[in-house]
Amino acid sequence: MFLNPEKPAVILAPMEGITDAPFREFITRTGYYDYCVSEFVRVSATVLSDKVLRRHIPELLHESKTRSGTPVQIQLLGGDPDRLAESAMNAIEAGAMGIDLNFGCPAPTVNRHDGGATLLQYPDRLEKIIRAVRDRVPTHLPVSAKMRLGFADPEAIYENAKRAEQAGASWITIHGRTKVQGYIPPAYWKPIGKVRESLSIPVVANGEIWTIEDFRKCREETGSIHFMIGRAALARPTLAKQMRKELGLPLCLPESQAYSFTEGLDPQTWSGIFENYAEVQPSEKRIKQWVRYLAHQRPVAWWEPIKGLGSTPEILNCLREFQESP
Repeated sequence: MFLNPEKPAVILAPMEGITDAPFREFITRTGYYDYCVSEFVRVSATVLSDKVLRRHIPELLHESKTRSGTPVQIQLLGGDPDRLAESAMNAIEAGAMGIDLNFGCPAPTVNRHDGGATLLQYPDRLEKIIRAVRDRVPTHLPVSAKMRLGFADPEAIYENAKRAEQAGASWITIHGRTKVQGYIPPAYWKPIGKVRESLSIPVVANGEIWTIEDFRKCREETGSIHFMIGRAALARPTLAKQMRKELGLPLCLPESQAYSFTEGLDPQTWSGIFENYAEVQPSEKRIKQWVRYLAHQRPVAWWEPIKGLGSTPEILNCLREFQESP
């Protein structure tokens, strides 16, 4: 249902506060993604109930898929092996078809509370967490791990990746930076390739893939056939489609059913895109968040006029009326 070791894949990354259920619902209408990983659900002082999990991940009510049929893997974050294992089992009973464990989140709040990338400093604990979850989740369902190169030391990836494999991880996803490096360019893809060569499980490459040229370089340096993209899913929505073409993959939906993006920044075109997005996510804040990502690497002339607008209808009207300067 998720990663086939022998088949290339393009995967939508989990991004806290961005790739929520409405965004997953909309973006998977394109057929660009083989599967999504949910935003992390934190496991802290108590085990997560099936009710809580379904509230965070509504796709659990639909066979762990978006309405367009794209699988959604559930990501858990925490530092206690037993509570994570029990929460993972509850997720499976709630409808999850696979579990991903977060060892990559660099957020200070998360790291201060024994979660995310801070665990990369403790290979023994990382291994115990993965093993505990793997032992509780039925063997036919995957348990994977997402991690960075390390907390501060990028050499940590070699030990952590080995421990993940020993603990029974089905595959690992590696973001090519340390926690300390955060999201500061560049990402370092060559270590991902070295790890991939040293393991018997698949390795998914992630980090700083913004353009098709970035993808080609990442593929060359990692030798991977599995790729995860995050912020570029908003900044360059057609990138995943281009990647699929280069990997020899068809769309995941019949073309007649797939929602298709265009590469340009024509305001009338994006008015139509956001009108469709508003069907599932009518929040003006989320639409403006998306435009910020569009403007991340290239100028968007209509960003300034919509910054101060307070409702989705106002934004859509502004885009329809906006005339780009010659």
